[in-house]
Amino acid sequence: MASICAMTVIRTAEREIDARIIYYGPGLSGKTTNLVNIHQRMPAELRGQMRSIDTEQERTLFFDFLPVEPIRIGGWSLRFHVYSVPGQESYARTRRAMLGGVDGVVFVADASPDRIEANRASLQELAGHVERQGRPLGDLPIMAQVNKMDLASGASAGDIASRIGASGWPTFEAVAVRGVGVRETLERIVKDVAHAI
Repeated sequence: MASICAMTVIRTAEREIDARIIYYGPGLSGKTTNLVNIHQRMPAELRGQMRSIDTEQERTLFFDFLPVEPIRIGGWSLRFHVYSVPGQESYARTRRAMLGGVDGVVFVADASPDRIEANRASLQELAGHVERQGRPLGDLPIMAQVNKMDLASGASAGDIASRIGASGWPTFEAVAVRGVGVRETLERIVKDVAHAI
């Protein structure tokens, strides 16, 4: 039997708590690349099957996992369900629906200089969707991953985060296609979500 406490699903018979993490950001920023990289590096016994919903321009991926070091909360196991969302404008309703009941967000920004406005618009949309659910964005465990840092033209991840409206958030530099910064980002959001439950 499952019950819902705040935004988290609690399965009392199994003594498991399910938490949902969403990788959010503009189209082609590296959300899917993050999830593929995480899934491939995780021991098979700790991860669920990678599932994909293909759209015309992008894939939405999701899987669940148990942390390598089990997180226990009062004798309960914490399991995570990790999703990426499609970033194209035509999928705004899908993104809004997927944010229902979210426990933590990784905002994946594209460090390419010509993507600043796309990052900013996506972040504003994220804030609007979360606030429509009756929660301020600041009440949610959230962080910025600035991906494609190899294309950043000398700007730091902190500078880019500040320019798009994510200053003050935990911020990670990444080159997800090479796995750089992917594990560190996941470890931090898992820790923050676990502390918030």
